[in-house]
Amino acid sequence: MKDFVAELKWRNMIHSIMPSTEDELKKGMATAYVGIDPTADSLHIGHLVGIMILTHFQACGHRPLVVLGGATGMIGDPSFKSQERVLLTPETIKHNQECIRKQLEKFLDFDEKTSNHALILNNYDWMKDWSFIDFIREIGKHITVNYMMAKDSVKKRIETGISFTEFSYQLMQGYDFLYLFENYNCTLQMGGSDQWGNITTGTELIRRVLDKDAYAITCPLITKSDGKKFGKTEKGNIWLDREKTSPYTFYQFWLNLSDEDASRFIRIFTLKTQEEILELEKQHAEDPSQRILQKALAKDITVKVHSLEDYNAAVEASQILFGKGTTETLRKLDEQTFLSVFDGVPQFKVSKAEVESGINIIDLLADKTKVLNSKGEVRRALKENSLSVNKEKINETYQTNADSLLNGKYILVQKGKKNYFIIIAE
Repeated sequence: MKDFVAELKWRNMIHSIMPSTEDELKKGMATAYVGIDPTADSLHIGHLVGIMILTHFQACGHRPLVVLGGATGMIGDPSFKSQERVLLTPETIKHNQECIRKQLEKFLDFDEKTSNHALILNNYDWMKDWSFIDFIREIGKHITVNYMMAKDSVKKRIETGISFTEFSYQLMQGYDFLYLFENYNCTLQMGGSDQWGNITTGTELIRRVLDKDAYAITCPLITKSDGKKFGKTEKGNIWLDREKTSPYTFYQFWLNLSDEDASRFIRIFTLKTQEEILELEKQHAEDPSQRILQKALAKDITVKVHSLEDYNAAVEASQILFGKGTTETLRKLDEQTFLSVFDGVPQFKVSKAEVESGINIIDLLADKTKVLNSKGEVRRALKENSLSVNKEKINETYQTNADSLLNGKYILVQKGKKNYFIIIAE
C-alpha cells in the first residue's frame, strides 16, 4: 500500500479533503468511486482528471469504482451550468456507456484476479426500481430543502431558474454514495471541486441514514496557465475517440503546452514517479527548446489513449511541417491525419477525371486552380526549384496522374519551406 493522499499532494491534485480521510485510507485497502455522466459517446480530456485520480488510487493499492450515470445522466447535473441540459434517451445513454467503458479499460485494471480490480457500475441498475413516492419517502426525508439550496452549485442556478428535475440531481447522486457504501463498502467519493456540494450530500445522507462516516476528496478544476479552460481548443473539446479527435491532433495538444502547464500536467496525467519527473524537469531546464517535458507527457498519454503505433505515426506526421517528412511518410498518412496536419492550409478543387488523365503543373497551379497567380509566377518558382508536389521537387515537365493523389483525393503543393496548398480532386 502506498500513501494515496501523500501521492495526490505532491502531484498537486487535492482541492478539498474531508477531515479524517487520510487516516481512513491508512487502515488498508479502501474503495472509492468517481461518477461520470454518459452525455456523449466518448470521454474528452476534461474527464481525464477524475480518471487519473482513480488510476493513482488503484496504483496505491486501493479499489476504484466508476459509476456511469445511466440514471443521473437522464437528469443532468446543474452544477455551475448556466442552463438546463438537453435530456438524453435511454438508448443514447446505453450506447454512450458502451463506448466509454472501452476507453476506461485503457486506464484501469479490471482483471478480477487482482484483489483491487476496478468495476464499472451503472446507477440506473439501482435507481430503476424506485417509485417516485418511495424515493421521496425513504430518501428525500433525510435531506432538507434548506440544506440542498445552500449548495453553491444550486444557489447560482436559482438566479436564472432551475427545474425540480435538476434540483433533485444532488439527492440522486447522494443516494448513489449511500448505495455503494452499503453494497460495495465504498467509503470515499472523489471528483472535481465543482462536485463538492453533490459529494457532501452523499456523506450527509450516509451519516443520517446509517450513522456512519464517509469521506470525500476533490481535485482542482484544471485551467491552463493562460487562463483558458483545459481540454478546450478553438475547435472544441479534445476527445479520446480517434474519430472525433485524431491521434495526431491529440498528440499535438500535449506537445504544444507551455512549459508551466507541461510541468503541472505531467504530474497529473502520468504515473511517472516524483524522481522521474524531477529528472525530466532538470533536463528540460538545460535546453527548453527541446521541449523534453512536453514530449514525455505527449508520448505517455498518446500511447495510453491510442497506441504506440499511433504515437509513432503522430511523431512522423509532425515532422512533415518542419521539412523532415518524405513522400513515403506523406503517403502513409490516413485522410484524417493528413487533414489534421494541414489544417487551415488553402484548398482548391479540380476535376478528378482531369487529374487522372493528366494536367501539366503550370496549368494546374495557374489555370485549373489559383494556387499561384499566373503561369509566369509558376515558371519562376520552377526555375528557382522552390515547388514540390507531395514532398517531391518537380520541373516544368510534371504531369498529374492517378498516382498523384494522396488517399485517392488530395495533392499537396509546397512553395518554399512554409507555403502549403491542398488541391482536392473530386
